[in-house]
Amino acid sequence: MAQALAEAGAEAIALLDVKQDLGDAAAAELHSTTGIPVQYYKVDVRDGDAIAEVIARVTSDLGAVDIVINSAGVVDSNIKAETYDAAMFRKLLDINLTGSFLVSQACARHMIAARNGGSIIFLSSIAGSRVLHPQQQCAYNASKAAVAQLARSLAAEWAPHSIRVNTIAPGYMDTALNREALLEAQKKHWSAMTPMGRLGKPDELNGLAVFLASDASGFVTGAEILADGGYAVY
Repeated sequence: MAQALAEAGAEAIALLDVKQDLGDAAAAELHSTTGIPVQYYKVDVRDGDAIAEVIARVTSDLGAVDIVINSAGVVDSNIKAETYDAAMFRKLLDINLTGSFLVSQACARHMIAARNGGSIIFLSSIAGSRVLHPQQQCAYNASKAAVAQLARSLAAEWAPHSIRVNTIAPGYMDTALNREALLEAQKKHWSAMTPMGRLGKPDELNGLAVFLASDASGFVTGAEILADGGYAVY
């Protein structure tokens, strides 16, 4: 998505992630391919004070924050609800939901102070509106439903500040989260349950990110756009 936004005219990119090696590599690659300033900041999205500090550094290093994409997330699959460890449940919610809120809050404060508005984009999932099958993942499903409702709530609150808040809800995607040997049989099932007969490609979300980040969606806020190969029509 960062690559797509750079190609569409973004002047600088800040990458926030807890994984130093991946962050450094991604920043170097993006700078090499786009030619624009790209900086990586190591931070845990669960740490509100650290997030506030990092966003202040971002604005100092790169300028005003105009676009935010909340994509940090984890999933615990194939765990029965009756055996789900409470600490694991809280950790997942802290990353998927609270982390997205803390990043959005910190960035919105700068947008409001700058009076330039902006676009905040959340990544939810079809798991937020469908109980997916056959995997058991009650915490993930709940977190993504909450993410979508959080985005709608923030859209209502921040609209007077010209801050638009929208959500992309992917279906089953061929991402790192799903590239595990234990999931191969389930992936065949997921593809069979999707009218287009396959998993989505991560790049197929890029156009939606550019649309929601740009003036092309100037009158769109509080929306949740499905990109699921038709899965939700069944």
